Amino acid sequence: MTETTHFGYQDVPINEKTYRVRDVFNSVARRYDVMNDLMSVGLHRLWKRLAVEMLAVRPGMQALDLAAGTGDLARSISERIGLQGHVVLGDINDQMLRVGRDRFIDAGHLDGLSWCQCDAECLPFPDAHFDRITIGFGLRNVTNKEAALAEMHRVLKPGGRALVLEFSHPTDAALKTVYDLYSFTVLPALGQVIANDRASYQYLAESIRKHPDQETLKAMMGSAGFTDCRYTNLNGGIVAIHTGTRG
Repeated sequence: MTETTHFGYQDVPINEKTYRVRDVFNSVARRYDVMNDLMSVGLHRLWKRLAVEMLAVRPGMQALDLAAGTGDLARSISERIGLQGHVVLGDINDQMLRVGRDRFIDAGHLDGLSWCQCDAECLPFPDAHFDRITIGFGLRNVTNKEAALAEMHRVLKPGGRALVLEFSHPTDAALKTVYDLYSFTVLPALGQVIANDRASYQYLAESIRKHPDQETLKAMMGSAGFTDCRYTNLNGGIVAIHTGTRG
């Protein structure tokens, strides 16, 4: 019997999910930043700024930004690390990496950066290589989240810190009701109007609901070997920032 996993609310063969996720982001890559601003009413910029502040980046560090997409998190990290350090932007989706790299080229910001098309479940980096690792709004798209967390732990230096910024589960019932209404009506409609792609944003809403809640993800990070695991809810738990340290 074929082993399956979830793709939104659908059950699909495990070996198909990566390709389906790739197709979603190929479809929306060129309109991704515009859609982020519209969907979050610009709040995603604040969430990312808070995440980078919590990361406690210092000049000269080596950092890996997974699911880097168009590079918002990596840009902020790079500004703090400076030219003495280095930031690798990793993403499984080549179209997202291309769009992100074009943005850095247009801004004349290429020093201290490199790009790598890679799978978070099997990272092409040596053990204990990075001081900081982030994955922003990408873990929920990974087929085997436990494997991805274990790989993040493996390539992190002892004392290094990993951060997961992700949509999560509202802590208030009334907020959850409003959020569900918004997610399953407004988001797909915006996707149709702005990106000509309703299905991808329907998947977005569904993938958020299938993602582990705050306490479950905290426990998963602990099981992957991280210590001092904790999380901070933003906007009532609509988004959460999880952090963990490699001991």
